[in-house]
Amino acid sequence: MSYRVQAIRHDNLNTLPCSLTASGRLFLLFPQNYAHLIHSTATGLAALPAPFRSDILSLLNLRRYGGFMPAAFQNLINGKWVQAASKATLESVNPADTTDVIGTVPSSGKEDVDQAIAAARTAQKQWQATPAPKRGEIIFRAAEQLLRHKDELGRLVTREMGKILSEGLGDVQEAIDMAYYMAGEGRRLSGETVPSELFAKDCKSVRTPVGVFALITPWNFPTAIPAWKIFPCLIAGNTAVFKPSSFTPVAATRLVEIIQASGLPPGVLNLVHGTGDETGECLASHPGVDGVSFTGSSAVGERLLKTCASIGKEISCEMGGKNPIIVMDDAKLELAVEGALWGAFGTSGQRCTAASRLIVHEKVHDKFLAMFLKAASSLKVGSGLDKATQMGPVINEAQMKKVLGYIETGKKEGARLALGGNAMQEGNFAKGFFIEPTVFTDVAMDMRIAQEEIFGPVVA
Repeated sequence: MSYRVQAIRHDNLNTLPCSLTASGRLFLLFPQNYAHLIHSTATGLAALPAPFRSDILSLLNLRRYGGFMPAAFQNLINGKWVQAASKATLESVNPADTTDVIGTVPSSGKEDVDQAIAAARTAQKQWQATPAPKRGEIIFRAAEQLLRHKDELGRLVTREMGKILSEGLGDVQEAIDMAYYMAGEGRRLSGETVPSELFAKDCKSVRTPVGVFALITPWNFPTAIPAWKIFPCLIAGNTAVFKPSSFTPVAATRLVEIIQASGLPPGVLNLVHGTGDETGECLASHPGVDGVSFTGSSAVGERLLKTCASIGKEISCEMGGKNPIIVMDDAKLELAVEGALWGAFGTSGQRCTAASRLIVHEKVHDKFLAMFLKAASSLKVGSGLDKATQMGPVINEAQMKKVLGYIETGKKEGARLALGGNAMQEGNFAKGFFIEPTVFTDVAMDMRIAQEEIFGPVVA
């Protein structure tokens, strides 16, 4: 006996019929006139061709239909998808609904990092020897595939990270834009030629790759920030070991699947999952890595800077911020409110570019505040997959506790809580990590909420 589940769209071109059997199997009939009979196990689902598996994950919550385990994703090392040597795994959940488990990924250790770096070092010489325009052609194909899969990947970003759907799609668009941009750089990797003091001579500089890079990225932009690192790294002839955040690993895996399928040779791009404390630290300090590109918290970045400096390793860090919006007395207040609203509550305030401080001229302070509070109080909070939602959850329980802790600190320091300040835990919010849009007024510049990055939907 079979139960009809729903139709799944693939690439906006074909409708894939599927049914759920009483024995707990998902039967999919693909347009290429072949079928897959998938048992309700993580291994079975992971065995699907990558595009189909991702479509299922993005558009169908398998757990709703009973008996299905989350998909098991793997590391990519030397062109092969493999488990961690320890077989240990980490779980990724939807922050808007923690009963929605998106998948499991390896919890990688030193042995896995060693293997990934060895693969990258082996591949680097041949990749460097590949003409830059040819490298650009591969990245151009990746851009085309990302564009083709934008809707699917944007939904996955929203489901795994929590940002609203328009932001999830925008996240992917930034990856697409970077891929196209770097593909063009394959024909623009120029050096310089300058006159020499010697007769009939000139001097020239030639760009050469650094070698193997460790790319470590955060959870708030699961495809954009990896793309900002991966594509410039590869076009310049470097190879990479990429470690995404352990809170958004499935979107990162899907990004790598698409890039790898565009024609990258084995070992040029490697993916290792794991925690920052174990996998990330091991990767950044590894003697086989020539350079590190890190985006994340200031505390971790400062620690990595010290580690790399002590061993003479190049490192680039993009860390936190505490950004103000300044509203002058001649400002167009409607525009200022719109910008402040987006700056404070876009991505639920979880970005280094968030405008978590408002500095308003005394002549327009009261009017601006009234307009801003009205706009903030009307924001619709909920699952980012709901198109009506204007602000989603924070990423996890630890982040929610941190943000709520800052709210309590603000109150204790004497700031006036003008709006919000509470966790949202009733009804549709009960299974997620939701916090009300929060506004403090009467804030002194030496208060912690005015000085420290909160990384949540709080503005002072």
